[in-house]
Amino acid sequence: MLYTPSMPSKPVQISLDTELLGRIDTDAETLEDGRSAFIRSAVRLYLEAKERERIDARLTRAYGTEADALLEEIEPLLGGQSWPTE
Repeated sequence: MLYTPSMPSKPVQISLDTELLGRIDTDAETLEDGRSAFIRSAVRLYLEAKERERIDARLTRAYGTEADALLEEIEPLLGGQSWPTE
């Protein structure tokens, strides 16, 4: 979901070390859209990555112990695959 000015928002005060703030301030996105937009984007990406990690962990738990059985099931199919010559 992209932020639009009509969305409800709340100012939040955070502390950043000067080196990190300097890196943020020289980023192209910050220069174009401002710090708030950059930080919203960074937080959104971080939360989406955490969600992907959570899903991957659930998949690993669900299928991790079945890896050998699943490989045996598809092994005959793998041998029949080949790249076209043209």
